[in-house]
Amino acid sequence: MSSPVLRCQAIVKSYHEAESQINILQNVSLELQEGETLAILGSSGSGKSTLLHILGTLDSADSGEVFFREESLTSLNAKKQAEFRNKHLGFVYQFHHLLPEFSAQENVAMPLLIAGVDKASALAKAASLLDKVGLSHRINHKPSQMSGGERQRVAIARALVNSPKVIMADEPTGNLDDENSKHIFELIKDINKTLSTAFIIVTHDQSLASKLGRTLVLNRGQLEIQNP
Repeated sequence: MSSPVLRCQAIVKSYHEAESQINILQNVSLELQEGETLAILGSSGSGKSTLLHILGTLDSADSGEVFFREESLTSLNAKKQAEFRNKHLGFVYQFHHLLPEFSAQENVAMPLLIAGVDKASALAKAASLLDKVGLSHRINHKPSQMSGGERQRVAIARALVNSPKVIMADEPTGNLDDENSKHIFELIKDINKTLSTAFIIVTHDQSLASKLGRTLVLNRGQLEIQNP
């Protein structure tokens, strides 16, 4: 097997409340292969979002290390971590986090504009991705003019705009009905197949997890292989 695109080693994370310490992650290690779809299951409050944020350099661990291929992300300063995220990672959340004053096309183009890509090229790439997620007819619509499922598809297009190697999704179907959840999963499957983009999806949805390539369960701060 080839070397993993993303991995973490012995991650420990705890929080302090009053005089007590709450252990969230205890010696967590995992590997994500190129083009893999991985589900991390866990109940609410189990720490799965915290783990995703640490893997994505949005949060820091108390100890342990995160690697992208062979590069340690933990040792990078905040500016370098931000540059890494914008270049190699895409993020999708339960709530779309689209900017309300901008159109779908402008929202999707935003990461490219932040990276210094010229506006015409950024908007052209955004238009192409909106077409891929089936929203070419919503290109000029603002988030308030779209349905929940449409907004989530815009968020996925935005996550794809920098051609990331890994997309990290935090309950991407948690705010959608069954039909829209199915559409989002089909979109994830298509992106994974056509672009070889790896996905880490944290969820409490057993049905969604069962459709992905591999499932791990976060239980009492530790990752376990899900029993078949």
